[in-house]
Amino acid sequence: MDWVSPENVIAVLTAVLGVVVTFAVLVIERRVPRRKRIGYRVQLDTPVGDRDDPRLGLFDEQPDMADATLVLLRIENDGGVSIGREDYNWETHGLTVSFDGRTVRAAAVTHAPFGTAALTRHGSEIRLPKAPLNRGQYFKLLTLLTGGPEGSPVTVTGEIRDGTIHVNHSATFDDKPALFSRAARRVTVALTACVVVLASIIVFRDDAPPPMGCARGTLTVTGSTAFEPVVRDLARQYEDACEGATVVVDARGSTAGIRALADAGKARPKGSPALVALSDGPKPAGYPQLRETMVAVSLFTLVLNDHVRLDDLTREEIRALYRGDITNWKTLGGPDLPVRLVSRDADSGTREVFQRRVLGRNEPANSSRNCASKDDPDARVIRCELDSTDQVLSTVAALPGAVGYTELRAGTGLKGLHRVAVDGRRPNVDEIGSSPYPYRETEYAYTWGQPPADSLTSSFLTFLRQGGGQSVIVTHGHLPCTTPKGLRVCGATPPLG
Repeated sequence: MDWVSPENVIAVLTAVLGVVVTFAVLVIERRVPRRKRIGYRVQLDTPVGDRDDPRLGLFDEQPDMADATLVLLRIENDGGVSIGREDYNWETHGLTVSFDGRTVRAAAVTHAPFGTAALTRHGSEIRLPKAPLNRGQYFKLLTLLTGGPEGSPVTVTGEIRDGTIHVNHSATFDDKPALFSRAARRVTVALTACVVVLASIIVFRDDAPPPMGCARGTLTVTGSTAFEPVVRDLARQYEDACEGATVVVDARGSTAGIRALADAGKARPKGSPALVALSDGPKPAGYPQLRETMVAVSLFTLVLNDHVRLDDLTREEIRALYRGDITNWKTLGGPDLPVRLVSRDADSGTREVFQRRVLGRNEPANSSRNCASKDDPDARVIRCELDSTDQVLSTVAALPGAVGYTELRAGTGLKGLHRVAVDGRRPNVDEIGSSPYPYRETEYAYTWGQPPADSLTSSFLTFLRQGGGQSVIVTHGHLPCTTPKGLRVCGATPPLG
């Protein structure tokens, strides 16, 4: 064995020792996982008025301010990764600060990536805009309140994608100090990383390119909006790992993506365009030049406005709703509300899967532009079409009696709506292949013919299906086709009907 030498043995032993020491340090200090977290704490809550004698307070000329209090709140990113505007799930704003029993009279912010003018006040609440926060970044909110005593509860609420919002606190003299200082921890980890890299270079030096084979250029990925979050994460990872590569994600619906790929291929006199189209299910007939690659199995779900407290519908009940046989939820034991069908447009793969796997037929004609009332008085049921999954979700949440459908992951953590089981079955990634839950489909990636092996298209498809791509697909709630279970399930579809 050529690599066995005193230098290499020492390097390997040093690396192992460094890893053991680092692991011990991290276990002892119980390091917080690298996730998105927003922490908040009240740094000041004090009265500035005098209830017994208003003349003795700061607002002696304003009797209605006799019970005024001043609150200083610190809001910070105390997690392991940065938070962007896209990580806030609420559509209209980022966070809501509530002062229980008190009324907001005035507010100001410092150190914030937005100005005081961006704040909106509603009685006892302040709504904050979607603020991007790097690790450790913070801002402070100073609020003048009336109507309640100091010390009343102050809470910050919101929804962070793959993250949490929690109360934290400043260190005090009574807090137990960390066993290792922050600087010591960083030095330990950095030195260990250096030693491991050095040992790897010495022992496993190999000038071969990475297994994935990075490629330069620009690639556009279009098609499925249901699979768009996966592709966006993968595009960022690929660009970080491969210098000179740009991956543009332009999701516009499965069918629209297939047509765009076909048009680009026909317009190119020779070779394969740098374009990948993702589709929920197989492509329509009539595109013989397109080459398919199975990527993952996706689950979808029906979502229902919270005013209708039904959480399970049979497939026959769903079909009756979409035939217009049932036009009021009271028919199914729900409230006296009209049924409003909120659907995707004809380019949507999510809609196509719903029609094929659940309805067994096409949806009825569009009868409404605002999703709330009929434009066609002869239509049996109110039905509208929207361009994106986000529009469907926000509309279903806002309209009493509305029902729609979405990719499974997109239907979580939203206010005003809930998932609906089908025939008593709920979508569960762990049960794919064994559960009869019907609303699922294989995700396909299509290219125009066979792209060159050294092209960015071919490289990104490899990255999508293998290695890092698998973990991202699983994180977003899909089953990769290249896993042992995925190999058995992909292509095996539930029975129609």
